[in-house]
This record gives sequence, C-alpha cells and structure tokens, in this order.
Amino acid sequence: MMKGSMRPVLVNIGFGNVVSAEKVVAIVTPGSAPMKRIREEARKSGKLVDATQGRRTRSIVITDSNHIILSALQAETITQRFSDVKDILEETG
Repeated sequence: MMKGSMRPVLVNIGFGNVVSAEKVVAIVTPGSAPMKRIREEARKSGKLVDATQGRRTRSIVITDSNHIILSALQAETITQRFSDVKDILEETG
C-alpha cells in the first residue's frame, strides 16, 4: 500500500479483473496435483473465484484469506505486473 494513503494497490489479473496486491500470498501454475487439490477444496468451501472469463486457467492466485483466484494469464505475466506496480510505488515514494 502507498505510504500516507489508504487506497489499496490493485493489479490486473486479466479481462479487467483486479486483485489487491497486499492480499496476495502466491501466484502459482495450475498443473500439479497439489494445485488441483487446492482448487477443488476452494470450490467446495466457497472460496474459489474464477476470473478466467471461460478461458483456460493458466495461473492460480492465492490470497491471505485462503481465497483461490483462477486467471487466464500466465503466472509470469501477473508476476511482472506486480513487479511493475512495485517499481512505480517506489518511484513515487
């Protein structure tokens, strides 16, 4: 979050969907068995957010509240967006 401001820093995870940067714990690829298990457990507990707009899931965003967000963007793309936001925040103070 920006110093002196209460506005959350939002990062685009595709198709106009955004996530609060300070709430993200991890960005992972969806292919492994543990990630498939995490996705299914989140679905059963009502903590799954599908932000793929019907496209293939290419990354999974895990939040500090244990919500699981599915994105159609590559994990590397989202990670780069987080890095870009961090750079901008450091430049502006």
